[in-house]
Amino acid sequence: EDELLQTPKAFIQACLAEGFGYSADHNHPESTGVGPRPLNNVNGVRMSTALTYLTIARHRINLTIKGDVLVRKIILSGSTATGVEVESGGENFTVEADQIILCGGAINSPQLLMLSGIGPKPHLEELGIQVAVDLPGVGQNLRDHPSAFLLFESLLSEPPENSPSIQVGLRYRVPGSDLENDMQMSPLLMTSEHRPVNLDLEDGRHYLGFSIALQKALSSGEIRLKSSDPNDHPILDYRYLTNPEDMRRMREALRQCIAITCRPEFDDILKERLQPLDHEIENDEALERWLLSVVGTQHHSSGTCKMGPDGDGLAVVDRSGSVRGIEGLRVVDASVMPDVVRANTNATVIMIAEKIASEIMR
Repeated sequence: EDELLQTPKAFIQACLAEGFGYSADHNHPESTGVGPRPLNNVNGVRMSTALTYLTIARHRINLTIKGDVLVRKIILSGSTATGVEVESGGENFTVEADQIILCGGAINSPQLLMLSGIGPKPHLEELGIQVAVDLPGVGQNLRDHPSAFLLFESLLSEPPENSPSIQVGLRYRVPGSDLENDMQMSPLLMTSEHRPVNLDLEDGRHYLGFSIALQKALSSGEIRLKSSDPNDHPILDYRYLTNPEDMRRMREALRQCIAITCRPEFDDILKERLQPLDHEIENDEALERWLLSVVGTQHHSSGTCKMGPDGDGLAVVDRSGSVRGIEGLRVVDASVMPDVVRANTNATVIMIAEKIASEIMR
């Protein structure tokens, strides 16, 4: 607690005064309430898999790492993956392998499968891509944590350089919801990656933000190819808040966040709420319009190559990450999650990779 800045301290006290419990460890499976956010960093440096896994292995003689190489498609021989066609330095060439593992994430892995003819047959045919395997679930079931950002002018001066942008958070069940811990709320500095890119901030003024993010959305979207060119970014249709219960829960969370920020604990911290304005939250209809105008991503896209049993028509991979209908091809990333977890996806993706890696090594 000695490391907490003034705003996170006030947030904890305000949440407790609003009736929420205190959670000292948000990594605990049954944790709920307000408390410090577990962060995967040491001395401000994020412990990425590049640092914690790749660094210690990059000098092995059986490992080759190639940067600036674009994978154009997977090479198939019948129903077996035999390699990948790649582009580097303006040249195209083939890399052959007995086993191909896609780790492109929930956007690029389904994109590459579809470019290779593995995906929903009608969509591939409309783009002139030869269908190798009709897998309707590729690119479907796009999951995320829809979020909204509340902006305040602050009475505080700017915090010390390199101060953590996020220190504490509130996890709780929205009243009336059937889902445990389906909402997350946190105060943020303007250095956070969760700050919207289109904020118009004036020099000489100080700002603070608060993020609300739905952790178990019922809405889901899809990823479609824009063209058969791998350089064209795919079309991302998240369909945020299209389920009425998602919209209701975000409405209630926004009102709860405003109630927290109006408490005496913030009297010496917050000067004025700039976003949303009072007229934008005067009734449900106005509030919903505002939410739809600002809703964005918490950067946790998942589910577009979902893992599932044989009877699941949208399942793309089996329990070991193997792509259905293709030998020698796996997907190992957040796209295999049937639904996004109620937390940041970083640790879960590492766990998925560890589990499947152990199966491959048997």
